Amino acid sequence: MFRNLPKFEFLSPKSIKEAISILAKYGPEAKLIAGGTDLLSEMRWGEWSPQYVIALSQIPGLDEIQFDKTTGLRMGAACTIGEIERSKVIGAHYPLLAQAASVLGSTEIRNRATVGGNLCTAAPSADMPPSLLVLNAKAVIATQEGEKVVALEDFFTGPKKTILNHDEMLVRLEIPPVEPTSAGEYIKFGRRNAMEIAMIGVAALITLKGRNNTCKEAKLALATAAPTPIRSKEAEKVLTGKKLTREIIDLAADTASKEASPRTSWRTTEEYRRDLIRALTRRALQKALDKLKS
Repeated sequence: MFRNLPKFEFLSPKSIKEAISILAKYGPEAKLIAGGTDLLSEMRWGEWSPQYVIALSQIPGLDEIQFDKTTGLRMGAACTIGEIERSKVIGAHYPLLAQAASVLGSTEIRNRATVGGNLCTAAPSADMPPSLLVLNAKAVIATQEGEKVVALEDFFTGPKKTILNHDEMLVRLEIPPVEPTSAGEYIKFGRRNAMEIAMIGVAALITLKGRNNTCKEAKLALATAAPTPIRSKEAEKVLTGKKLTREIIDLAADTASKEASPRTSWRTTEEYRRDLIRALTRRALQKALDKLKS
């Protein structure tokens, strides 16, 4: 039942080290907050009742976006979805990421929600993980001993669960450069055209070699197709090294549908989700290919 916020103590550390120290001290009784679009709703629904809420807004550097042609993109966990959507750097070098950001919630939500919050909430339907997965993003996690780096595909462990311990926090994402002969597409499907949770989301990134549409590398990732956001690695194998004909794209789409493990929920059935995976994968791959042809 939706209710008033429970009582909590509000803490505002000035550094990552201080935030980690607070997390270590209070353990599961403490929760981090950035934009608050997920946590506050969950607290009102009674999913969380933390005794301590730790704000990240006073910690410098957590909202920075930096790009280097050699090393790629470094994006702070407190970057808002709106900043990602509007960033000229991201738009120029990672348009797939800007596209995914543009379809998350409303303008008001995008201006408050953060990429770190979207990942740490670990909802299977989240919009940002699929595009970040196909871009080979890595999560940089602050611990009491220092930083550790993990592939984003290893970050999620279950619905609303991640590898983060109670005394750790996601501080930034690192994304390698994208090859110039690459293009991507993110497509989500819901009952409404806007402000909708994805019944299925599909991100595709393809890299071509030569001039005959031969696929050098393919990456596919799905939302709401399993307990966590996932890569569709068998479908990627179907595409890699092949000329991207309609038949190969259809085979990859069918493989992705069979490879996934969607569930039936009040939103729709497993069977319909498999049909959506097939259709959206086909569409995303074709749109990415069309971008490289234009």
